[in-house]
Amino acid sequence: MNTPVQPIEVLLVEDDPGDELMTREAFEDNKIRNTLHVVRDGQEALDFLYRQGEYSDAPRPDLILLDLNLPKYDGRQVLERIKSDDDLAHIPVVVLTTSSAEEDILRSYRLHANAYVTKPVDLDQFIAAVRQIDDFFVTVVRLPRGAGA
Repeated sequence: MNTPVQPIEVLLVEDDPGDELMTREAFEDNKIRNTLHVVRDGQEALDFLYRQGEYSDAPRPDLILLDLNLPKYDGRQVLERIKSDDDLAHIPVVVLTTSSAEEDILRSYRLHANAYVTKPVDLDQFIAAVRQIDDFFVTVVRLPRGAGA
């Protein structure tokens, strides 16, 4: 009855090396076979998504974990670009950020974020949160595979 879960391509847009490390650790600890790609600012995220420059061979992500506070283009600008592009809009975007400000939450949902998760400060809670995001998007919901690729 348990159908094998297909690994997915996950794009982490995160400028904090510590948060990147904790996310990687969550994937490894959870034995997640998904491929985690990491970019460190809004411009790199757009280059990855539009397959420009060093990312010309980048796969189309099945899920994006997006921090809001990024250099170059912030996460809100990246989210707006993703959700206003017919080729990218279908990709689920989970805002994963330190901000618990009501205005950030509201604006993210108005920009069509699929979920908003405030990063826990505690390492174990952070890892648990990333696992829950992964479990939900990989085992619970059905994602469009390769649409618009």
